[in-house]
Amino acid sequence: MQNLVPIAIWAAAVILGLGLLGMALFGIQSIVNGKINLVTGAIILVPVILLLILGLIVGDWAVAGIWTLVIMFVLAVLSLLVSGIRGLFN
Repeated sequence: MQNLVPIAIWAAAVILGLGLLGMALFGIQSIVNGKINLVTGAIILVPVILLLILGLIVGDWAVAGIWTLVIMFVLAVLSLLVSGIRGLFN
């Protein structure tokens, strides 16, 4: 049973990598075909860029991932608040 754990971890990592590669390729294809706005694509890259910056600053990628999650939650709450206030006055 202990021999299956490393195999399962590698299998999950390979499947995750293939999924990310597919998402990246189809995203690039959508940008090239004009199906997606560049601003939308840039907004999608915010967590990735934030994770890379925090990972290089902090040095511990797990801590950088948690800080990225916290910052993205705060940004989501702020955007909902601003959107709600804007909708209140319109």
